[in-house]
Amino acid sequence: MKVSVEEIEKDPHEYLHRVLEGETVVVFEKDWPVAEIRPLPKRAGTRPIGLAKGDFVVPDDFNDPLPDDVLQLFEGE
Repeated sequence: MKVSVEEIEKDPHEYLHRVLEGETVVVFEKDWPVAEIRPLPKRAGTRPIGLAKGDFVVPDDFNDPLPDDVLQLFEGE
């Protein structure tokens, strides 16, 4: 469905309802497409806890302060 910015401003809930029903709405301003509003893909459920267990190891020094030379890069000194 193609609609103008003005049409969206008049009744945004109507177009949100259409998107919730699965429709894609393309918003135009002065004959130019400026946005596409579409439904997000449905999730299969929540992700299980521990999905990446064993894929990486957090180093022992992870929470140690950064070295001064690295801090200077961030702080611009």
